[in-house]
Amino acid sequence: MHRLDKADVFVWDDAYEKELETFKDMGDVGDIWFGEESMSRVLRWMERAEIPENAAILDIGTGNGAFLVELAKHGYRNLAGIDYSPASVELARNVLRAEDLTDVTLKEMDFLNHQGQLKDFDVCIDKGTFDAISLNPHNTEEGKKLYVQALKDALKDKGFFAITSCNWTKEQLQHRFTEGFEFVQELPTPSFQFGGVRGNTVSALIFKREH
Repeated sequence: MHRLDKADVFVWDDAYEKELETFKDMGDVGDIWFGEESMSRVLRWMERAEIPENAAILDIGTGNGAFLVELAKHGYRNLAGIDYSPASVELARNVLRAEDLTDVTLKEMDFLNHQGQLKDFDVCIDKGTFDAISLNPHNTEEGKKLYVQALKDALKDKGFFAITSCNWTKEQLQHRFTEGFEFVQELPTPSFQFGGVRGNTVSALIFKREH
């Protein structure tokens, strides 16, 4: 059974414990992966796609819980966040409590081994977690396959998956999420041009679960 490397958990725990101390001292939630625009980008898509406010939404690898706060501010009320780092979950719980958001579900959990505990979500959001799993030097290919299967199990039929990645191109993500998913659209992201070739610094894609 593939599990996330304990050394990686310790590294993230150490980082989130420091952010928790900073939050308690100064009220600073810490870093937002890919910046605030990455959250706004997905939120704009959700509004255009008319995702209902009671949709079941899962934040995969919630970190400091900042995205859950933004989702709640936009009216979404059936929210859940998971992270395999205990310190992350504690930080997110403190951040949500400070915003008086006590009805958001938070769980310390390894997404690759949720064993059916996550299911029937309308929307799953990933902002860097697949990247982290993909770059794990141990059982990388197995980890990616387990991720795809875990995602299939977590989403309802016709449910949406929004992924932001700085490690994989649009084409690579489409190839990875082929079986059981339909590609819906690419969200606009910052681009650059070098040697006459245009590229993007991050990829942000939407997929739909298809049984």
